[in-house]
Amino acid sequence: MSTGYAELHCLSNFSFQRGASSAQELFERAQLHGYHALAITDEGSLAGIVRAWQAAQATGLKLIVGSEVQIDNGYLMNSTIGNPRLVLLVENLSGYQNLCRLLTLARRRADKGRYQLLAEDLAAGLDGLLALWLPDASASEEQGRWLAERFTAALWLAVELHRGPDDAQRLDQLQGLAARLGLPCVASGDVHMHARGRRALQDTLTAIRHHCTVMEAGHRLYANGERHLRSLPVLQAIYPPALLAETRRIADRCQFDLGQLRYQYPHEVVPSGHTPASWLRELTQRGLRWRWPQGVSDKVAEQIERELQLIAEKGYDSYFLTVHDIVDYARRQRILCQGRGSAANSAVCYALGITEIDPAHSNLLFERFISRERDEPPDIDVDFEHERREEVIQYVFRRYGRERAALTAVANTYHAAGAVRDVARALGLPADQIDQLARCCGRWSKRIPDAERLAEAGFAADNQALHRILTLASELIGFPRHLSQHPGGFVISDAPLHTLVPVENASMAERTVIQWDKDDLDAVGLLKVDILALGMLSALRRCFDLLRHYRHLDLTLASIPPEDEQTYEMISRADTVGVFQIESRAQMAMLPRLKPRTFYDLVIEVSIVRPGPIQGDMVHPYLRRRNGEEQVVYPSEELKKVFERTLGVPLFQEQVMELAIVAAGYSPGEADQLRRSMAAWKRSGGLEPHRQRLTAGMLERGYSPEFAVRIFEQIKGFGSYGFPESHAASFALLTYASCWLKCHEPAAFTCALINSWPMGFYSPDQLLQDARRHGIETRPVDVCCSDWDCTLEPVTDGQHAIRLGLRQVKGFSEAEAQRLVAARVQQPFADVPDLVQRCALASRARGQLADAGALRGLAGGRFRARWAVAGVEPQLALFAGTAVSPEAPALIPTPSVAEDMQADYASVGTTLGPHPLSLLRTELSRRGCRSSRDLQQLLPDRPVSVAGLVVGRQRPGTATGVTFVTLEDEFGMINVIVWRDLAEQQRKVLVGAQLLMVQGQFEARDGVRHVIARRLHDLDELLSGVRVRSRDFH
Repeated sequence: MSTGYAELHCLSNFSFQRGASSAQELFERAQLHGYHALAITDEGSLAGIVRAWQAAQATGLKLIVGSEVQIDNGYLMNSTIGNPRLVLLVENLSGYQNLCRLLTLARRRADKGRYQLLAEDLAAGLDGLLALWLPDASASEEQGRWLAERFTAALWLAVELHRGPDDAQRLDQLQGLAARLGLPCVASGDVHMHARGRRALQDTLTAIRHHCTVMEAGHRLYANGERHLRSLPVLQAIYPPALLAETRRIADRCQFDLGQLRYQYPHEVVPSGHTPASWLRELTQRGLRWRWPQGVSDKVAEQIERELQLIAEKGYDSYFLTVHDIVDYARRQRILCQGRGSAANSAVCYALGITEIDPAHSNLLFERFISRERDEPPDIDVDFEHERREEVIQYVFRRYGRERAALTAVANTYHAAGAVRDVARALGLPADQIDQLARCCGRWSKRIPDAERLAEAGFAADNQALHRILTLASELIGFPRHLSQHPGGFVISDAPLHTLVPVENASMAERTVIQWDKDDLDAVGLLKVDILALGMLSALRRCFDLLRHYRHLDLTLASIPPEDEQTYEMISRADTVGVFQIESRAQMAMLPRLKPRTFYDLVIEVSIVRPGPIQGDMVHPYLRRRNGEEQVVYPSEELKKVFERTLGVPLFQEQVMELAIVAAGYSPGEADQLRRSMAAWKRSGGLEPHRQRLTAGMLERGYSPEFAVRIFEQIKGFGSYGFPESHAASFALLTYASCWLKCHEPAAFTCALINSWPMGFYSPDQLLQDARRHGIETRPVDVCCSDWDCTLEPVTDGQHAIRLGLRQVKGFSEAEAQRLVAARVQQPFADVPDLVQRCALASRARGQLADAGALRGLAGGRFRARWAVAGVEPQLALFAGTAVSPEAPALIPTPSVAEDMQADYASVGTTLGPHPLSLLRTELSRRGCRSSRDLQQLLPDRPVSVAGLVVGRQRPGTATGVTFVTLEDEFGMINVIVWRDLAEQQRKVLVGAQLLMVQGQFEARDGVRHVIARRLHDLDELLSGVRVRSRDFH
């Protein structure tokens, strides 16, 4: 076709549950058909436009930016205008900004996920926008005239033909309507999918959107599969040539490209008389005097100067000033915070107080953070206390206004379970079978379950209906499902954000979100500040407060004694329940082998148990060299400087970058490109050019081919999440602080952890069991003593005791607890009626306190407490002030130990009495089960049977299907390894049992003890109703 064709009305899968193809698929198919251009016009949204821009660049096909909208005409008196549908296409930068403004108006006045574009929104400000009118059967000439008045010389009537029985008649009607209004006609396709083969998925998505089955969808489904990108000969057979030619004329008018956007960072953080560069330099100089009161070394001074020059050259001064402003606010409010990630490579960030890694004591690489060659903004991540982060977020909104500050979006995508669940529901599978089928997938898996897994759940893999469900679900996996908000990624601009990207309401009140996610921001060059939440910071701050109040110790992160021998002894024993980063099963198995003795050992420990080093085969060589089992060799003296700190084994991303610089002749900026390719090679395969260049560079400098091959394989391992050294060092600071507190102040540390829960791997029950094993006394919840939080109480000698707080009583609200504490401060409670009346406790709250044993100080045991609260009735006005005659005490039995234990777990989630397994030890011994204490003396490589409460299950992606199970008995933890075959054979027992018996082989190496499972047994019947929750991680 000589005139060519541009599709001007096309939805991608970012028109959630409408579009059935990705932008990449659409552009590849349009290129295959020889299209001139393709418009992506998702409804009321530009959420997918950056992905479309990248797909256009990859295929070389022109992108036209646009959006389909429907006008809400409810406020107009003239009902003949109706609710017109339009496709708005962007002609130039002004048009793009006007489209973003319209979509922001429409989104901000509606609930999350909806938009409301009013007729008055089109009264002005439409420059640079071209409009295609999509008339429906009820469209009138009045509607067309109303639109023509607003889009002067920029309105077309779109003719969309889909091989319906009345296509010829509809074409005549639309052309006649356009002639009467003096409007040009243009062909468009209302495209919902790249190929006809997606018709079934598109119908399914329609049913999902309307919350019905496909069979019930009826007229909501399209009559045929013509809403795909059709070939030029097919289009030529349907549309008159003039309508096809008009598409190209419109496309040629649309000259906007996302690369034209220019982003400016806010300037109000700069006082008068300063430029951003001069003010950043001034704050940095102040920071130098604060950080190094004895003076700055030449190395640090040179590093600072080099960084400041590059920051000024790249124009990032205001970005650093804004992050400093946010961190400074948090410190003034006594909110613990710490920068991490690649920003910890920056000496300027350290001087500004953003990070805590001293560049004078480290060998960090600034180019990992910012490089001259990489025309991309830096990314500074700052962790704040998870319970106070909202204060910081609201400060940002107050400081910069909602016009110029918003959170980044996250495009949530379908995983296997969600896709199977939605498709099965749309195809009419019964609800109980839907749940069962979805459970076959695993929570975060992106793979459809295989035939063996389906058969285990009772499904026939050759069933046609099931095959249809799984086929459609596999197509749906990876599709965006909806936009949610990033945990804390902020975009702040100098101009209103709606000149760059549409802004909409978040699901949380008082928050707004842009329509792009993190990857989109990187692509278009927008700067993001990550205001992240970290539970351990909350726990540390609470611990410092407890020590200040109860122990008169004024500690901070900076004043914790460094390099403490007792702390490292505790770490080397893997006695790390509850501490930061090294509390997981895999970390605990590594600690006795690595035996950290210095802070840098902790940096390595934090980073070595990661998928990157594991898959790159770096862990065992490092351990062998550290333990003297293997000679430490360096290929050259130059590389010795790079690898000496990790015994010749590359463990960090920065080392790979330094290797490329030293051994292959890369510049620092090129080395950073290598790092980025390492992170993305599994998705895009972009490492091959680097393999060739690295190999050539190494051979040229005298390194062996074998060394080059081995290094490249290790680099590929980093594609599975290798840690940057700067990030590991930032985390290691918190790891050491939490370990020191656990070692020297275990009562305060455990108390703070419980008050900060949920966080970490362990439940309050496990944390309290661990504290008791360390000799810390735990006291029960008691309305006469307990506050909302857990508190400390003095003992005659040693550590304080932990008094459980009212927060541990299931269902009891904080508001009721605060009323109770306030009343108790005024006067101690005399009895249960006094408590109930003064605190205005509802019947439900009284029962919760009685069940939890919290009334023991007023009424005795649980049964007596239940009797006491049942007898409390409101005093009638007639008898007010009349003395109540005491009743004769009722004969109420005392609960047994087992009954108390069951009630403890049901109401408080832990027991302060005997551990459940101590009551079952006789029965377990009869079955041949050893305790965790017995395993300390047992010789390795022996058959053994053990049993315990399942407190954790882990199945890391790097473990090739191995499941790690943690059992708890009355003496401690037992680590169990379940190989893939056994896990699949006994899956129901593995994932369902609370009390698990394991028959297997006992192994002990380098202080690490575990049981290799051969057979699993569910012993839940012995628990008699006690429910213990496992913390499972994948």
